[in-house]
Amino acid sequence: LNQAEELRCLCVLVFLKDLAGMSAPQRNWKGIAIALLVILAVCSLITLSVILLTPGTPSSDTKLTVEDLFSADFYVHDPEACWINESEVIYRNHHGHVIRFNILTNETEIVLKNTTFDTFKATRYSISPDMKYVLFAYNIKQVYRHSFTASYIIYSIHTREVLQLDPPEVLNSKLQHAAWGVQGQQLVYIFENNIYYQSDVRSNSLRLTSSGKEGVIYNGIADWLYEEEVLHTHVAHWWSPDGERLAFLVLNDSLVPNMALPTFTGSTYPKGKQYPYPKAGQPNPMVKLFVVNLYGPTHTLELTPPDELKLREHYVVMVKWISAYTHTHIHTHSYTHTHTRIHTLTHATYTHTHSYTHTHSCNQEPFFSRDGSRFFLTVPVKQGGRGDFQHVAMFTSQVRADQNELRHLTSGNWEVTQILAYDENSQSIYFLSTEGSSSRRQLFSVSTVGLFPRRCLTCELNKAHCTFFSADFSPTNQHVLLHCKDYYILENNSVLRAALRYKRIQLLEYRILEQDSVFIRVFSVFISDAAPGGQQVNDRYSLDWDSVLVSSDNVIVARLDGRGSGFQGQKVLQEVHRRLGSVELQDQLAAVEYLLKLPYIDRTRIGVFGRGYGGYVALLLIKSTENVFKCAAAMSPVTDWSLYASAFSERYLGFPLQDDSRYQVGSSNTQILFPAANVHFQHTAELIKNLVKVVANYTLQIYPDEGHFLSKSSQRHVASTLSSYFRSCLQEEVLPISEEEEEEEE
Repeated sequence: LNQAEELRCLCVLVFLKDLAGMSAPQRNWKGIAIALLVILAVCSLITLSVILLTPGTPSSDTKLTVEDLFSADFYVHDPEACWINESEVIYRNHHGHVIRFNILTNETEIVLKNTTFDTFKATRYSISPDMKYVLFAYNIKQVYRHSFTASYIIYSIHTREVLQLDPPEVLNSKLQHAAWGVQGQQLVYIFENNIYYQSDVRSNSLRLTSSGKEGVIYNGIADWLYEEEVLHTHVAHWWSPDGERLAFLVLNDSLVPNMALPTFTGSTYPKGKQYPYPKAGQPNPMVKLFVVNLYGPTHTLELTPPDELKLREHYVVMVKWISAYTHTHIHTHSYTHTHTRIHTLTHATYTHTHSYTHTHSCNQEPFFSRDGSRFFLTVPVKQGGRGDFQHVAMFTSQVRADQNELRHLTSGNWEVTQILAYDENSQSIYFLSTEGSSSRRQLFSVSTVGLFPRRCLTCELNKAHCTFFSADFSPTNQHVLLHCKDYYILENNSVLRAALRYKRIQLLEYRILEQDSVFIRVFSVFISDAAPGGQQVNDRYSLDWDSVLVSSDNVIVARLDGRGSGFQGQKVLQEVHRRLGSVELQDQLAAVEYLLKLPYIDRTRIGVFGRGYGGYVALLLIKSTENVFKCAAAMSPVTDWSLYASAFSERYLGFPLQDDSRYQVGSSNTQILFPAANVHFQHTAELIKNLVKVVANYTLQIYPDEGHFLSKSSQRHVASTLSSYFRSCLQEEVLPISEEEEEEEE
């Protein structure tokens, strides 16, 4: 019991004792009633005082603050759980211990204590396939979104022996990547853009490539373009299932122009880092695919593309092994991005197996049968007037290598967002979909041979708290780890849940504005933040600086998924193809007009915010309206697509925001925030030049020497700045009282 409850019980016990001690003839009922009222009043006052004066006692209506967003209590802990075999999972618990959990026996074992991480100052770890060694990464320095450099040690779980991981020619090195293979103690690491291999922790390192050159030739690791826009990872190599071969990309950036990323602080003169960055119309990296044999004499073989690709510039967007000798390869053309081709590679040649119309899932992973005769992908399927939606399809190879039989396994006015597994024993495909609501992700299964209809496996699971799942299947697909943004099987984030319990958090409301085109979430700031193919309106847990405004300042925050957004079908998605800044602008304006008609919206106090592509849209909104937005903030806004990376702009190239005569922002106060990222300061410089030309009211805030993602201190500063800016800008104006009104009041 807490202190208030203890006092309340004490008061009641005292009252009952007094009653028990009285004899019946002597009772004074009037006195008893008065005493009762006095005791109850005193108890109430004591209880109220304890609640108000006891430190740390939470209120049920506490306002959310920026400090809350960055406090330890609001940290979402991810246990990074992964399967090590069919019945065991490795994860890191809330205390920092690495736990081995057997799902069949319900037994747990501490594999690594949190003190081990502290000893080596390690922040990343991975355990060898034979469960004998741990690879620790420390001194980590972020490069781009996914890539980083780090120092590595190998730690023996049983003997506590420590080995340093270095290339033969350099000690105390900073590696670009290091990871275990798929068997035993195999290791692969990358240093100075070259690949190194060790068959076990004590063997000598073998250098598999020697052509690596910083900023020019990349072996097994991605350059900026492939990391950010193509592969969505810095890893550009893939193990065969038996661990005997390694496929890897070689990227040649010798023709790609360089971008300078300046560093202004820390030295007398500013420094700069050059890295290849192909803008729209500039040469892209040249790409080749190789396979190297790791057992016996090393032999590296280039996999020759078919003639149709030799003469065309193309991207390699995904590589996957089917068996020890064969793997699949997906290409997408760089100029039109209208077709994606799948190729099956056997030994040294590509064998073309299928071609289909490009979708936003061009780098999706196909799932193959054991013999490679069938594979599964999502492809667009027409659903009447609603257009095409992504659905699971099964491709079966025919006698001729270039022919495939296609059979659709799902259909409907909803999207399959990801295929997760194919269980050949049960003839089942497992996938995530938006069926029921585009804001949700539920786990489904469907039979590939029609044995049972489509089934939802998570719709009734904890449905009061989680409707947005991701999943990780065990090696033989008999078990699955389910991950929800605010709930874990292995980690329930109890500290966060307790912290949120007493905070005034926004109410979510979904409204359909126009059929087949837009959805809005009402939590007065209008936020435009998603790039084409993205989604702002979903059930994922999220708290940010705008949540502080909602909780503390009676602000409504609206988000929109209009044309160009993902997971509502291809018709909605492809409306922006080669029309950036037109149809989605119309949808944004329609949403603002809708909001202005609501009786609880103050038309004189509307703001807009956007980041990256959303900053581009936010600028379009204030450019195309007059006196609608009182406040506007754009963070790293895109202003001209010819200045952006080719992989993105070639897909969605639209009209640049460079009309010198139309940067009038009316009475709105525009704030521009710029951290160094993939939207370079050059965009902001072009914008400022035009704002100055038209004498526009703006302020600029810069975060120098930051990478693709802001540091925690800068993130906190941004959150504080944005919430303070909109709080000040949107506050109700108090008109001065005239002398006549003062006399009337007197």
